[in-house]
Amino acid sequence: MRPTPPTPRTHLFDASVRTRTATPLRLADGHEVTAELVTFDGLADGRDHVALVLGGGATTSVPLVRLHSECLVGDVFGSARCDCALRLREAARIIAGTGGVLLYLRQVGCGVEPTGDGPGSSATATAAAQMLAALGVTEPDLLTDHPDEARRLRCLGIDVRFVRPVRAVTTGRNVSYLRSTPATTPPVLGLAG
Repeated sequence: MRPTPPTPRTHLFDASVRTRTATPLRLADGHEVTAELVTFDGLADGRDHVALVLGGGATTSVPLVRLHSECLVGDVFGSARCDCALRLREAARIIAGTGGVLLYLRQVGCGVEPTGDGPGSSATATAAAQMLAALGVTEPDLLTDHPDEARRLRCLGIDVRFVRPVRAVTTGRNVSYLRSTPATTPPVLGLAG
């Protein structure tokens, strides 16, 4: 007799919180917010993802959650080629105002080209679901620009209640790049044609 494979919900409980530390953050535009940085053990993909708990976070009745893929060139060095840093700052501001969690998800590469392992990928979605479960966040609202993200999280046991779409932040320097990456710019982004 073959063993029954575990369900996705079983895997959610394999991860645990490793560390928690409060820290003030100053975003590139000068906006300041206090965050609780949380790291995890036992994530399915083995990466060191980080959760930023903002504005009351998991204690909020319906926390707002954003999955953000690491983009070294945008988030750290301020590249104008993408809108990653702009979306990261906007998500931090919105979540700090309502309470919730920003998951900063590590990826292969430096963010220069799409890798296929962003928030919409199976491995990253599993790690995100594990992180949320470890934080006790199982019924969040989701701030996303990936239409499939909510479905993937629901399949993994996170009961997303409401999806709040975000739009790409287009500038003269990034619009051609955003239009050239259809795998990472789904219809919810609403790029002007």
